[in-house]
Amino acid sequence: MTDSDKMSDKLFAGSIPRLYDTLMVPLIFDGYAADTAALVAASSPRSVLETAAGSGAVTRALAPRLAAASRYVVTDLNQPMLDYAASQQGADSRIEWRQADALALPFDDGSFDVVCCQFGAMFFPDRAAGYAEARRVLKPGGRFVFTVWDRIEENAFADEVTHAVATVFAHDPPRFLARTPHGYHDAALIHADLGRAGFTEITIETRAKLSHASSARAAAMAYCQGTPLRNEIEARDAGLLQLAIDRATEVIASRHGDGAVAGKIQAHVIVAAG
Repeated sequence: MTDSDKMSDKLFAGSIPRLYDTLMVPLIFDGYAADTAALVAASSPRSVLETAAGSGAVTRALAPRLAAASRYVVTDLNQPMLDYAASQQGADSRIEWRQADALALPFDDGSFDVVCCQFGAMFFPDRAAGYAEARRVLKPGGRFVFTVWDRIEENAFADEVTHAVATVFAHDPPRFLARTPHGYHDAALIHADLGRAGFTEITIETRAKLSHASSARAAAMAYCQGTPLRNEIEARDAGLLQLAIDRATEVIASRHGDGAVAGKIQAHVIVAAG
């Protein structure tokens, strides 16, 4: 892995926020956003903090479920993603948009009933520190609700794209998808990291769903253009981006058909308290 790969893991800039939201969110994120929103709303919280909000999939799912008097603070480290998320959300006086680092939250102790984070913990450079911050800003009895992807082999399109793109760059294959989104999948490690952060009541449920795309090419484009995998490809040779998409399309079509395609996705849904 090159230094540029490490930097690109967190680079959701340029056209990626829009492509991420229009291609990736319907493909793999919307179903889990609904799950997260339901878990958060179940306790009728009056104050919610969302970290690593990305392009706002959870925000759009959760806001309609919260009471009129609720306070909902939506944060992300990446300002372009946060700006995009805000642009997709209707006017709502309950929502405060704020750039913030999940590992150094600018909020007082005991400020929120619930902290939620969908598919962001994998990007934390120190997960236990990020979890400790979530616990610090929770009120007594508050809950931390978050999701992480399971191993890449349990996520069909991500695995197939990774192998396909590797054939284009055989001597230096881009490994973003395996390394980062799918690199933090060990449930025992997640449980231990939460314990080190001070959480004592921890449930981890593994949930499988089906990911749907209108075609193999649509799925290939989503991963190759709507995630930092694009940065890795272009850092090696920008002229080979189209070839990478073509190879990924061929592999997905060979396994899922020429028309609309569906592939397994799997993630851990975690609720921590105490």
